[in-house]
Amino acid sequence: MFYWVLKTIVLGPILKLLFRPWVEGEENIPPEGAAIFASNHLSFSDSIFLPLVVPRRMTFLAKSDYFTGRGIKGRLTAAFFKGVGQLPVDRSGGRAGEAALRSGLKVLRRGELLGIYPEGTRSPDGRLYRGRTGVARMALEAGVPVLPVAMVGTDKAQPSGKKLPKIMRIGVRIGKPLDFSRYEGMEDDRFVLRSITDEIMYELMLLSGQEYVDMYATSMKERLLAAARAKAKPLYGGGAEDKAAGKAYDKVHDADAVAVDGAVNDASAVAGSEPGPQEAVGAAPEDDVTPDGQRAAS
Repeated sequence: MFYWVLKTIVLGPILKLLFRPWVEGEENIPPEGAAIFASNHLSFSDSIFLPLVVPRRMTFLAKSDYFTGRGIKGRLTAAFFKGVGQLPVDRSGGRAGEAALRSGLKVLRRGELLGIYPEGTRSPDGRLYRGRTGVARMALEAGVPVLPVAMVGTDKAQPSGKKLPKIMRIGVRIGKPLDFSRYEGMEDDRFVLRSITDEIMYELMLLSGQEYVDMYATSMKERLLAAARAKAKPLYGGGAEDKAAGKAYDKVHDADAVAVDGAVNDASAVAGSEPGPQEAVGAAPEDDVTPDGQRAAS
C-alpha cells in the first residue's frame, strides 16, 4: 500500500515533473508474470527512477545496513526502503548469500518483478564492470526471463556522495527479454552461470554504451582505496593518513544495492584478464576462486 502511495501520490508525480524521465523499450515490460530486471548501476537514485517508470511493482535487493540504522534517521531510512519495495540482504557471503538468493526467488515465485544489479555495487567511474552470476542462477531456478536495463544520466544527476540530485532528465532503456530456458536444470553448473551472466552484461553494454571493464567493480574499488592510502601517507602521515584514507574508503565503498552471488562460488576477489562478455558468451569461464585464494570445487 505504502509503495503505491509513494509512487502515485507522494514522490512519483514530483519526480516525474522535475526529472521528466524518458523511457525506451517500454513495450518490453511484461504485463504479467515474473521477470528479472538486470540493470547497470551508476547512482543511488537508480533504485528510485527504474521503479518509477515501470507500471508494475518492482522489488530490489538492498544492503541490510539501510534497515538497521539507529535513531530517528535510521528508522525513517528503514521505513522508506521497506516502503519502496526493497528487501534487506546481508552481503557477507556464504549462508548470507544463500539467504539473499532465496529472498529473490520468493519474489519471483509470487509472479512479481525483481530488480538487481549484476555488478554488485555502483560503478566507481561510470564504466560497466564484470557481472556476478547470482542473476543467472535466479533466472534458471525461477524459470523467468531477464530484461537488461540501462540507466542513463543518473550518475550525473546524483554522483556518489551527493545527497541531493541535480535536476536534469533521466533516461531508462529496457531491452528485449532474454530467455535462458535452454539451460533449464543447469543452475549448479558454474560454466553455464558465467556464460549467461556474460550474455546479460553484453546486452547491458550495448544498451548503455558504457565501456566494459573486465574485472569486478569491488576489485576496482579496492585498488582505488589502496591508491588513496598510498597517496595519503606521504602527504599527511599518521592520523591524517587514516582520516584521508577513511574518506576515500567511504567514497568508493558506498554501495547501495546488491547482486546476489555469494551462493554461487563467484568470489568477489577475482579480477584481471578474463575474457569480456563479447568474447565469453557461450565459452567456459576460468575456475572460480574463493576469497582465501583456493580454487573452488567443481
